[in-house]
Amino acid sequence: MRSKFKDEHPFEKRKAEAERIRQKYADRIPVICEKVEKSDIATIDKKKYLVPADLTVGQFVYVIRKRIKLSPEKAIFIFVDEVLPPTAALMSSIYEEHKDEDGFLYITYVSSPRLSMLLWCIC
Repeated sequence: MRSKFKDEHPFEKRKAEAERIRQKYADRIPVICEKVEKSDIATIDKKKYLVPADLTVGQFVYVIRKRIKLSPEKAIFIFVDEVLPPTAALMSSIYEEHKDEDGFLYITYVSSPRLSMLLWCIC
């Protein structure tokens, strides 16, 4: 899936920002979190996050749930490089494995994992 953040900000600017963030906050991960287009889940109020390196994926999902005010009975799934990461994985390990060449970790979220797979196939 194409990132709106990437479309709106030139590569050099994104790379410089990620490098500045990593130098200033070595224990934080620069994350861009966007919903999958055409998903019926709420749009998050901000895309950029500085996530503690020792945070788990599950804890990050909790943060996203709170930001979009998702009720407990509704499901949310996050993807990194179109893969559902393990909830127990540390964000630092996900970052090292999947960070973009600009230095950000790009995460997408959706209410249904099947919907996201269909949308990626269509796009």
